[in-house]
Amino acid sequence: MRRWIVLLLSIFLMSCSSAQKKEITLATTTSLQDSGLLEYLIPEFEKDTGIKVKVIARGTGEALEIAKRGDADILFVHSKEKEEEFIKEGYGLKRDEIMYNDFVIVGPKDDPAKVKENASNNPLKAFELIYKSNSVFVSRGDESGTHQREKKLWREININPKWKSYIVSGLGMGQVLNIADEKGGYTLSDRATYITMKKNLSLQIVCEGHPMLKNQYSIVLLNPNKISHKKELAEEFEVWILSDKAKELINNYGIEKYGEPLFKFNGKR
Repeated sequence: MRRWIVLLLSIFLMSCSSAQKKEITLATTTSLQDSGLLEYLIPEFEKDTGIKVKVIARGTGEALEIAKRGDADILFVHSKEKEEEFIKEGYGLKRDEIMYNDFVIVGPKDDPAKVKENASNNPLKAFELIYKSNSVFVSRGDESGTHQREKKLWREININPKWKSYIVSGLGMGQVLNIADEKGGYTLSDRATYITMKKNLSLQIVCEGHPMLKNQYSIVLLNPNKISHKKELAEEFEVWILSDKAKELINNYGIEKYGEPLFKFNGKR
């Protein structure tokens, strides 16, 4: 009798342990967290699959490093060059584009650099005007996807952003928007985070709508030969995020609350 009790208890503990393992860690960007999208999507994924998701939201550069250390099971990030480098180095298997929005340059209402007047859809000229006017510019400075795009824009106009009013924050998008607002400065933001926060900001969009400002988000699957992780569960997340249900959720997110969608699905199964 005692042996049967021990056996049943062992089976019960093993089943509990197995159930507890149905969890993945998603390393992702602060913009997906700050925009509220993850809070909107993840409960639906958990309900459909029974897989719990732990989110680590950092800049894309840090998210990639977290995955390299084996502290994540899947990536949801937005820096194509860094993602392709990650795969080339053997850490990732493949990259699937999921959705996009765009970056916008935001600044104070008085617009001291006159960006909206002279460069409303030209980000290169906008950056040049900000630099030449010695205006405050708050940078993410954290190797995130947004920071990578900012650095690319500076490189395109051969400007090293080192002037006195250029602030390197090392912070997430929401915090950077608040700093820019407090200091009457400019910054580069993903549109979704700006829209979700704009009612509490005095910042306005001064430059938008250029192809260089497209902001693509992608899933990156990890290489099990390089990184120990929950490969099968991660693949379930990838399949779900590319599903028709996820497509509809993503395309509709923001319409009811903000009057416009914050992301556009462009994934391919």
